[in-house]
Amino acid sequence: MKLIVGLGNPGPSYLLNRHNVGFIILDMIAHDYNLPDFKTKDRALITEGVIDGIKCLFLKPMNFMNNSGTSVSQVANFYKIAQEDIIVFHDELDLPFTKIKTKIGGGSGGHNGLKSIDTHLGKDYRRVRIGIDHPGHKDRVTSHVLGNFSKQEIEDLPYVLGPLSDELPLLLKNRPEDFQRKVDLHIQETFKK
Repeated sequence: MKLIVGLGNPGPSYLLNRHNVGFIILDMIAHDYNLPDFKTKDRALITEGVIDGIKCLFLKPMNFMNNSGTSVSQVANFYKIAQEDIIVFHDELDLPFTKIKTKIGGGSGGHNGLKSIDTHLGKDYRRVRIGIDHPGHKDRVTSHVLGNFSKQEIEDLPYVLGPLSDELPLLLKNRPEDFQRKVDLHIQETFKK
């Protein structure tokens, strides 16, 4: 079984925040693969399904970003899911909008959701880093990540996130290089100037 996590903050006021792109991609995946509606369970929203023959559990922690690790570790421990079978989708300041990178382990890069998961679970899980751009100065970081996507970004978001959903089976089958290549190709074709 794979555990797919989307990081974000609960509540309608955060819905279109850049920091909530993890929730947004999980909603897209749930729609694209006709998964059952997310249900509340132990301070998280959870759904499950089978994608390309692989059983998957999808998790949106409902405690705020700084405490995401509590929900992730509880679910991983309850279902006995190893770190290498966990995929976390999250926003990434150090990547431009339209850029996606995947990796296993590493530091949190100042991302409080990742810090929390690292503390509660360890660091050896896969991260899918979704670029949200850096505002240019560290004093503007908080307002940037907690700010809503711009009108143009909202229009472009399906074209950035769609390939992540489309190519998810490659990640589930432990083919991250193929996933990265295909996602990059889709995005480059869409946004070539």
